[in-house]
Amino acid sequence: MTVSSVLVVGGGIAGVSTVAELRKSGYAGELTLVSVDPFPYDRPPLSKEYLAGGRDLESIALQAPEWYAEQRIELIGDALVEVLDPEAGTVTLLDGRELSADRIVLATGGGSRWPDVERVVRELLDHPTPGRGLPVSTTGIHTLRSAEDADALRGVLLPGARLLIVGAGLIGAEVASTARKLGCEVVLVDPADPPIAAAVGIRVATWLHSLHSVHGVETVTATVRKVESTRSGVMAHIEGEPGPRTFDAVLFAVGMGPDTILAKAAGLDVENGVLVDGRQVTSHPDVLAVGDCARRRGHRRVEHWEAALNDGQRAAATILDIDPPPETAPWFWTDRYDLHVEVVGEMREPDAEHTTVVRGTLGEPPFAVFTLRGEHVIGAVSVDDPSAAKAARRMIDRGVDVRASDLADPGIDLRKLLRGAR
Repeated sequence: MTVSSVLVVGGGIAGVSTVAELRKSGYAGELTLVSVDPFPYDRPPLSKEYLAGGRDLESIALQAPEWYAEQRIELIGDALVEVLDPEAGTVTLLDGRELSADRIVLATGGGSRWPDVERVVRELLDHPTPGRGLPVSTTGIHTLRSAEDADALRGVLLPGARLLIVGAGLIGAEVASTARKLGCEVVLVDPADPPIAAAVGIRVATWLHSLHSVHGVETVTATVRKVESTRSGVMAHIEGEPGPRTFDAVLFAVGMGPDTILAKAAGLDVENGVLVDGRQVTSHPDVLAVGDCARRRGHRRVEHWEAALNDGQRAAATILDIDPPPETAPWFWTDRYDLHVEVVGEMREPDAEHTTVVRGTLGEPPFAVFTLRGEHVIGAVSVDDPSAAKAARRMIDRGVDVRASDLADPGIDLRKLLRGAR
C-alpha cells in the first residue's frame, strides 16, 4: 500500500530523526510530528550547559523553527496524545483533536525511574496545592528528564547549596560536575562500586569515579532508604549512617523507564519497551516504535542518543520500503569535569578469551582502553581522544585484525591499522 501520510508521536531525537530521514529519502506525503514540548530539543545538554545556565532552550533545539515549514512537516507542539487506535490509524490528543495517518510512529521516549525508597513529601503550608500535593520543584525532590526538570533543579543550584544525588551513572555524574562548578556542596550515593563498570570496564570506571573526590564531591557507596521533604530541607536516610542528613535538594538519577502507556492501552506487545522487529515495526503492522520507548525482540533496550537516531532512520526506510542504513557498533559519550569520554562496542574484563590494551597512560588524558577478542577489537573507551574512539569503531565494523602491541603504541597511527580490514 502506498503510504501517503505519516504521524510521529514524540519530539525527541528519535522522532525528529524519523521525519528528517523520510524527507531526505524522498517521501513527499503528509508528515506530522506531535511533541509534548513547544518544539523538539536536545536532551544531553540538560545535565550540563543548559543546567548551568550557559544555554537557553532555543539554542538546544534539534532543528530551527523554520526547518519544519521548509520540510513541509506539521509540528504540533505543547500537545499530548491521549489515545492510540492502531486499527483506525488515529490518535486523539488531550484537547480532543483526532489525527489520522497511514503509518504511526511512536517516539514517546521515557520517564525517570524512582528508586526503591520511601518518599515522604509534606505539603508545606505556604505552598498548598489542594488535592495534589506539591509539584516536584517545590519539594526539593527532583528528577532530570526534561527542560522543565532542569529549570527546577537549576533554581536551587546556588553557591553553597547542599545537593544529594542518588545514582552515579552518566546523568548523576554529569550533574555532580555541573553542580560543583556552580559552587554547590554535593554528595553522590550509589550502591555500585564502581558505577558504570559494565559499560567502560572496572579500571576506567574506578578512575572516573575517583574524579568526584578530586573535585570535592563526597561519594558514598550505599543506598538511600528514605527521603522526606520538610521545612528545613530534604532529609535523607542513607544506609549505614546513624541518622538522616539534610539537603537543599535531592536528585534521583537512577535511570529511565520506557513510556509505553499509549502502546499498552492500544494492545501492542510491551515488555520493558514497545516490542519491535529489526525494522522497528510493532505487533501491529501500521505502527512503528523508535528510541527509548522501543525494544527489539530478543535484545536489551538501548537508551543512548545515537541509538535513537538510528532507530528513526530504520523506521523511515521501513515506511519507504528501502534498505536501511548498515548497522554499526554502538557508541555513546559523556562529559564530566571538562573531560570527554566516548565508548564504542562492548567492554569486557580480561579473561581466557579477552584482552585489555591501554593506549597511553590510564588516568592521564588523553588515553584509550581497548577490549580485544583474539585479534579483533570489540570495544573501546577513550578519554579526550575522539580519534581513538572513531578508529576503534571502524575496526569493529570492518572486522580488522590488529595486534595488541600496535594498539598500545601511541607512535602508531590508528588509521594505518584500518588497512588490515577484511
